[in-house]
Amino acid sequence: MNFRKLGRCGLVVGEIGMGCEGFVDKTDEEIKAFVDVMEENGVNCIDLYTSNPKVRRGLGLAIKGRREKFILQSHICSVWENGQYKRTRKIDEVKKGFDTMLSELDVDFIDIGMIHYVDSMDDLDGILNGEIIKYVQELKQEGKIGCVGMSSHNPVVARRAVESGLIDVLMFSVNPCYDMQPADEDVEQLWNPEKYDEPLLNMDEDRKNLYETCEKLGVGITVMKAFGGGDLLNSEVSPAKIALTPIQCIHYALTRPAVGTVLCGARKIEELKNALLYETASDSEKDYAKTLSSFPKISWEGHCMYCGHCAPCPKGIEVHNVTKFLNLALAQGFVPETVREHYKALSHKASECVKCRACEKRCPFKVEIVKNMERALEIFGE
Repeated sequence: MNFRKLGRCGLVVGEIGMGCEGFVDKTDEEIKAFVDVMEENGVNCIDLYTSNPKVRRGLGLAIKGRREKFILQSHICSVWENGQYKRTRKIDEVKKGFDTMLSELDVDFIDIGMIHYVDSMDDLDGILNGEIIKYVQELKQEGKIGCVGMSSHNPVVARRAVESGLIDVLMFSVNPCYDMQPADEDVEQLWNPEKYDEPLLNMDEDRKNLYETCEKLGVGITVMKAFGGGDLLNSEVSPAKIALTPIQCIHYALTRPAVGTVLCGARKIEELKNALLYETASDSEKDYAKTLSSFPKISWEGHCMYCGHCAPCPKGIEVHNVTKFLNLALAQGFVPETVREHYKALSHKASECVKCRACEKRCPFKVEIVKNMERALEIFGE
């Protein structure tokens, strides 16, 4: 397993994480079998959005005696009522729900306390200006949560939360189809087939800006819906009408700025093991670029997808990384210190480009790479 630092919060997570969907309707023994496979393979980040007490108790039993080996991302404002999950913003329900969570999991703290499902600006404003954020900050001060997170599907709302400085980790839906869609307070529009009927050109600017802002401010992203609920793996139901492999979906998400881990909602151990094949997959197996460039009615022309097809450069320039740091600087209108230092750490800079254009010939998205190298030289000075 390869591990990544999750933004500024200091947590180190495996690239492959686990979503709790796979634990629903499982016995305690079956949940333990999942966790055994996770421990054996370095899957250390677990998202627990559900407030289902059976799932929580089963997971609590499974990690007992090895709690320190796992990073729990569990959701605040997700409660259990009348035998079903409910999202709440009532502070008394939120507090009771958190205490119940700790009790059912049989733990003393949660590594990431995730404010659950914030997709509208009004909802975000109510949280950031009300009792919920104060309560979450108290939990952090008391050591009951390690850092503050928030889950969202709306890039405009998510970016506002990130820029507030109050969020350490963002749980966000990342895949190549959703990344084409504009912000919407109705999450179901992300997979509405009608939204894909018209030609779609390039990544939605709000999503691009969100990922770059998270990178700049040190907010780590944990990825949900990398497979679009499984739809992207099936050409018959995929919005793009072409199937991607799990490895391609994982690699796409992991090549977005600020992403730390992809949470796979495996429902069978075999599905988890298939996701883990990413760690030993070849470059050709990870390659999503040719598939993306063949999507009907969808085009990323002129937009760098950080796919690495431009390599190898005869001068050794990591073109995709130079472009990533350039985009981060352009997005801010200046060169943030962290971006400058990351650029300086590169072995070969844009100034070494000899304009042979071999990279441009290989790029599936027709990016004007030489112009990007010239702009990077202008901005970074080397």
